[in-house]
Amino acid sequence: MSQVEEKIKALGLELPPAPSALGIYYPVVITDKILYVSGQGPVQSDGELIKGKVGKDLSLEEGILAARQVGLTMLSTIKVQIGDLGKIKRIIKTLGMVNCYPEFEQHPQTINGFSQLMVDVFGEEHGKGARSAVGMTLPGNIAVEIEAIFELH
Repeated sequence: MSQVEEKIKALGLELPPAPSALGIYYPVVITDKILYVSGQGPVQSDGELIKGKVGKDLSLEEGILAARQVGLTMLSTIKVQIGDLGKIKRIIKTLGMVNCYPEFEQHPQTINGFSQLMVDVFGEEHGKGARSAVGMTLPGNIAVEIEAIFELH
């Protein structure tokens, strides 16, 4: 078990099952030492997705937890694809998409759930990267979708 997985366990968290690709794309693409992760949704331990519009069906706090769950889903996907989360050096860039209505303005706060998980797991220096957070309507009514770019050792 890698230090990253030990840290996840120490935080009292567990990785959900990695979702299968639902279209014509790869879940992860690696070029040189850069790992690109396709958009991930908030898969729970039972395989179900967290759904709803943040700010209407879900509170901001529930949206933050959904974004955190996307982080766990993403780490699960990466583990399935590369075998060892210890190969990750740092996060480079995050694009966080929040399922919401036009009046909702707390996209950055929602995506903080993902960003805080990355800091908790990889530390302040390697868990914080560049980031964008936007609102939109998401497929399947999932609460949050996030794509990210990581650097590998």
